[in-house]
Amino acid sequence: MDIEIKVPSLGESESEATLVSWLKSEGDEVLVDDVLAEIESDKITMEITAFEEGVLKSILKQADSMVEPGEVIGVLDTSVQVSVKASAKAVAKKVEKTPVKQNKSSEKAAAKEDAWKKAKAVAEKVKKQAVIAEENNTMHERSVERVPMSRMRKRIAARLKEAQNTAAMLTTFNEVNMQYVMDMRNHHKDAFMDKYGVKLGFMSFFVKACVYAASKYPAINAYIDGDDVLYHNYMDVGVAVSTKNGLVVPVLKDAGLMSFSEIEQGIMSLASKARDGGLMPDDLKGGTFSITNGGVFGSMLSTPILNTPQSAILGMHTIQKRVMVENDQMVIRPMMYLALSYDHRLIDGKEAVGFLVTIKAALESFGGTLLDV
Repeated sequence: MDIEIKVPSLGESESEATLVSWLKSEGDEVLVDDVLAEIESDKITMEITAFEEGVLKSILKQADSMVEPGEVIGVLDTSVQVSVKASAKAVAKKVEKTPVKQNKSSEKAAAKEDAWKKAKAVAEKVKKQAVIAEENNTMHERSVERVPMSRMRKRIAARLKEAQNTAAMLTTFNEVNMQYVMDMRNHHKDAFMDKYGVKLGFMSFFVKACVYAASKYPAINAYIDGDDVLYHNYMDVGVAVSTKNGLVVPVLKDAGLMSFSEIEQGIMSLASKARDGGLMPDDLKGGTFSITNGGVFGSMLSTPILNTPQSAILGMHTIQKRVMVENDQMVIRPMMYLALSYDHRLIDGKEAVGFLVTIKAALESFGGTLLDV
């Protein structure tokens, strides 16, 4: 029986993608969940997997071709008996049953041979490094490599430039003493892990703080749509994740209704899918507010760019110990700079500053009962 291999749905407002590569060739045996091909749209890189086993009968669209949702790109013949699974099981079973016999003398001989091989490898490595060093000293060739931008990289560039051209973008800053959050995290992290099976990170504290602050400053969570403003009675938080293909912003739906554990589990799932190329179009849809954490890369301070059509984005940064004044005394505290970029067409400076001040106050006075541990 012939089964058509089709391009899956690409999500909201996307009508085409690039067929990046085929991971199987015509005539190859295919098992369930085998990756057949990879496609890349403006927002996402996706894998097309097999739902049935068989043989790849024909490839109808070649790599680098433009494809549309629902388009047939190949045919899988499921009537052909697949031998790969059976042979793999047989080999695994044989390996499990094969006993390993080795007496002491053979062990000594093996150890001696292994030591000799390691010594030889080290000598070869030293010799090779000497040759490379000599070549580098005598010859250095300058070169330039031209590589086409990926479709996703082009789309990222276009969206960032669109944000700059459309919004009246402004950034305001504040700083937060992270001692309270760090103490609470260290105190509860083991119990949190035991109960929920996920680490307690900083992001859940920031998501909770943003949800709370946005309830006081609803324009932060709103859109401009033509001559209208769309206010949301929910908060879908986009969390920026860096991948090998570029920055993506999967969305944590209804973050305002989530507990700390649900936020951490949701972020871990989205980040894992983003880095493994498993994000689906629905994972990227919507988003009423975004958070980006440049601190994981060591960023001290930055001005994040809006993720249109959203009106605001919060930038987290690296935590550094600094001398602060408390009660007229100099003390050392772990401090983080916060940056809020916002669309000044909708959000006034007073609201933006008030939003950041509210986040700061929330992070410096969280109660342990919120963690539910």
